[in-house]
Amino acid sequence: MATIGLDRLYYAKITEDEDGNETYATPTQLAKAMTAELSVELAEATLYADDGAAEIVKEFQSGTLTLGVDDIGAAVAEDLTGAKIDNNHVLVSCSEDGGDPVAVGFRAKKANGKYRYFWLYRVKFGIPATNLTTKGESIEFSTPSIEGTVLRRNKVDSQGKHPWKAEVSEGDTGVSAATISGWYTSVYEPSYAAVETGGEG
Repeated sequence: MATIGLDRLYYAKITEDEDGNETYATPTQLAKAMTAELSVELAEATLYADDGAAEIVKEFQSGTLTLGVDDIGAAVAEDLTGAKIDNNHVLVSCSEDGGDPVAVGFRAKKANGKYRYFWLYRVKFGIPATNLTTKGESIEFSTPSIEGTVLRRNKVDSQGKHPWKAEVSEGDTGVSAATISGWYTSVYEPSYAAVETGGEG
């Protein structure tokens, strides 16, 4: 179903243990969202046998998330880009800056009035782009955009895989109200049914 809106843009800071496994902080609002564009790059390999393609493998390699927002505050910019707020509360960006990865969550309104929710588990942002225009005869808003590289997370799920995105549509069969209401209280963790192991009797 087509989406017609975008809001509730959040991020969660990441801490990593000695093995690189992620732990997520409580999500906080990033900014008021205007646009979000996600493009994905796949690693692809084809095995040929008997004069034809025998196997084709396509795996997630990385993605690019471009966000158009109303404003990026100094504290958020510090978290996302590695810029620092000095003693005079001035945000100073340096050539050596490099922000730590964060998780990013948002939702898009669907034509039926319900929402599709997203978490991207590991996004590393660059410096926000700023567009400035002199005042002319008509009012023109200039808003920042920020681009990040989407990566799979280091921490494996209970199936031994590395998630990069979680997505759910409100109102779909089997989706609990608790999953939707708790979407922004913490970064969503995949939950799979326990695999039963047979024992010898």
